[in-house]
Amino acid sequence: MIVRWETDHDYVLVHIHQDMFGDWIFSRAWGQIGTQFGGLKHQLADDHGQALMWLGDEATIQASRGFRKVLEVDDQSPEGREAVSQLSLLDAL
Repeated sequence: MIVRWETDHDYVLVHIHQDMFGDWIFSRAWGQIGTQFGGLKHQLADDHGQALMWLGDEATIQASRGFRKVLEVDDQSPEGREAVSQLSLLDAL
């Protein structure tokens, strides 16, 4: 699952997925739109439910900051694959 929030200048993107060991990973990328400023953090969740709880917390935080949800897709969809490729680029920085 991939969810993205934006303001006029900033974005936050969350990717919830399983790694090759079956562990649930909660990845969060943030930054300024159109620049390379930002960051990427990965957290290991105890289970899928905990990752979804963190997603709910993130949605609350971003709404309180004035961000609007602009994307919510499965990571295997074309839009999801594009978003994941952007996360991979952040890992290389």
